[in-house]
Amino acid sequence: MTKKLLMLLPHGAEEMEFVICVDVLRRCGVNVTVAGLSDKTVKCSRDVVIHADTTLEEAANDDFDAIALPGGLGGSKAMAGSTKLGEVLKSFESKGKLIAAICAAPTVLLTHSVALGKTLTSYPSFKDEFAGKYTYVEDKTVVVDGNLVTSRGPGTAFDFALKLGEILVGLDKTKQVAKGMLYDLH
Repeated sequence: MTKKLLMLLPHGAEEMEFVICVDVLRRCGVNVTVAGLSDKTVKCSRDVVIHADTTLEEAANDDFDAIALPGGLGGSKAMAGSTKLGEVLKSFESKGKLIAAICAAPTVLLTHSVALGKTLTSYPSFKDEFAGKYTYVEDKTVVVDGNLVTSRGPGTAFDFALKLGEILVGLDKTKQVAKGMLYDLH
């Protein structure tokens, strides 16, 4: 059965993290639905405009195996301010579904009190915000703790996406995709 992932796209999202994740996961055979946080047409952090498949409101009742949040300071602030996204994240958590966040997006989990007590990573400047609520790791590009996957920033987006692919469709398929992209899986 094809795995389904809901990829959020808020205004101010980090383009590289968003596009690399969507592209790699689709190459892995994951059915990725791009949901604009509030609008279908979204301006990202470097003024790249992307048209989402749907909105979070429209997609919220669909059944997904995973959810992924791209970073970008503006996008993360928008996601942190979304009550609807908080409800969706808590639902994923209560069902043990995969929750992924990269760069500034782990702060969204903190704001919505999701995955408290787990081990995570983020863009380095946010480290202190997680003290007392999470165990922070700064020497890995991707950290997996049960159903939580986090990563550090634009330069770690391929590692992040490939780890999600490995979890969702298996290591063999992920290795094929990495090889086809000329990416060295370490």
